[in-house]
Amino acid sequence: MEDKKRYEAGIQAMEELFSSEVRKGMQEMKQISPDFWEMIVSFGFGDLYSREALSLSQREIVTLTTLITQGAFDQLKVHLEAALNVGLSKEEIMEVIIHCSGYVGFPKAVQSMGIAAEVFKNNE
Repeated sequence: MEDKKRYEAGIQAMEELFSSEVRKGMQEMKQISPDFWEMIVSFGFGDLYSREALSLSQREIVTLTTLITQGAFDQLKVHLEAALNVGLSKEEIMEVIIHCSGYVGFPKAVQSMGIAAEVFKNNE
């Protein structure tokens, strides 16, 4: 896929995943490092999220799992919101976190569930 199409596909995926407020915050990276912004949009969302074999909700399950595993809790909050935006239910998200507890340990799962509770409350 040519660079312009990759970028456009990335922007489209981001619009489906994230609220306008989140996207605005993400664009601050563009001011810090235009090159890194281009990589995030074109590769992260244009190449990865725009592939056809998995739905956006399935991709968010993978993303939530990897963020929980890494303990990347700031990014987890953003992707919990994205997961809700693309159709995952609160119950499915909680089940992902519960399932992760057996692999990453209770401390990361407990913190993840607390973040999820905050996101759920803000999205009521």
